[in-house]
Amino acid sequence: MNQIHVSGSSFAHQKYLAELGPSVPRGRCSNSGFAQSVEKDHIDYMSGQNHSTPRQAFTLIELLVVISIIAILASMLLPALSKAKANAQSKVCMNQMRQLSMAWSLYTDDHDDLLVTNHGRDETREKRANWANNVLSWDASEENTNTAYLTEALLGPYVSKSYKIYKCPSDRSVAANGPRTRSYSMNHLVGDPGVLLDEFNPTYQQFQKSVQFTIPSAIFVFLEEHPDTINDGYFMNRFNEYKWGNLPASYHSESANMSFADGHVEAHRWRVESTKRPPVQGAVGSNLSANPPEDWDWLVQHSSTLK
Repeated sequence: MNQIHVSGSSFAHQKYLAELGPSVPRGRCSNSGFAQSVEKDHIDYMSGQNHSTPRQAFTLIELLVVISIIAILASMLLPALSKAKANAQSKVCMNQMRQLSMAWSLYTDDHDDLLVTNHGRDETREKRANWANNVLSWDASEENTNTAYLTEALLGPYVSKSYKIYKCPSDRSVAANGPRTRSYSMNHLVGDPGVLLDEFNPTYQQFQKSVQFTIPSAIFVFLEEHPDTINDGYFMNRFNEYKWGNLPASYHSESANMSFADGHVEAHRWRVESTKRPPVQGAVGSNLSANPPEDWDWLVQHSSTLK
């Protein structure tokens, strides 16, 4: 009669026998086949081998179902992620405008209430003594990419000479020599315009001191300008023509971020479809009519007051 002798000295062996259950004889077994089977199972257990039936792989149909579910979930999540990213970029842009607005205010405090100069294209290049000293274009001009035109401008010391705050993160416009450095322009009726005083809208007040603002919360200072019209930092349209010479941007869900003379920043949503031009070269042209005039009239009303 074959015998199986189970040593009690091995902890692993005892654990194995315990897992077999109480129905398995301890010490001696009367059936040699059963004993050999138990011994073989014990060896497999101790060696880590597993002779269980392998799990079947996914069928093609099951894989296609899983892939379809993933695709549906992705299509639902991606728009939400894109919207969240756009909202985050808008908040960054608004924070940068707050910093510029604070710098604009501090400059005024340091200069006997005089607002920072706001020159047009030619005088900006001639004097380089402006709130922003570059004139942007689509060509390979160094003014598109040279950050010194911002860090060394009049507001530079008030923003720790940071050039990044002049560029909205949603502005991806690229000139022939690389990404441009500025997205913002200033209301042409705010600040000292130099030789352009009363040149374009002479019946409207030119604000050169902060005390001249009667309702500062209603007059915008900085705004995002469309990349196809931005050049100098002087945002100007002839109010009686109803044609966009300079067009505001609409980077943020058909809105532009704007700062006002009292320091607050807000996003203004444009109503007219023709105002909301895609932010690419050639999107505006030279004769974009402000028709219907709803957006145009709103911007005029928040630019200045009649003398």
